[in-house]
Amino acid sequence: MLESTSRLRARYVETDQMGVVHHSAYLAWMEVARTDYLRERGLPYKELEALGFRMPVLGVEVRYLLPALYDDDILVKARLARASGVRFSFDYEVLRASDGTLLCRARTDHAATDHAGRPRRLPKELARLIGGDIEPG
Repeated sequence: MLESTSRLRARYVETDQMGVVHHSAYLAWMEVARTDYLRERGLPYKELEALGFRMPVLGVEVRYLLPALYDDDILVKARLARASGVRFSFDYEVLRASDGTLLCRARTDHAATDHAGRPRRLPKELARLIGGDIEPG
């Protein structure tokens, strides 16, 4: 399975008074990892939009295991979990880089749409580029 790893630093603005990263920051980190995943496969999100596609988030499932703290060096691993033409999902792992501790597991579900928000099947060549061995349904 294809995977991408993004490296981030937990910023002060993402934390509470105790220096713990707020749960909402993880969603932004996942977006960074997802767009890095696409870029690494030769399809920056900007180009996907230029081709007439968008990838709105339909759902999110997150399991917070341990807190990330201010100034932690963070790794976010993203991989395509499944794809079926119009719908697809990404899995994520958020880890503390210094010791590899798993902080969070998550999944985002998406649909391919046109710019008006109507479902639009990805052409096979785009689906292959995004998912490697995962064939569109």
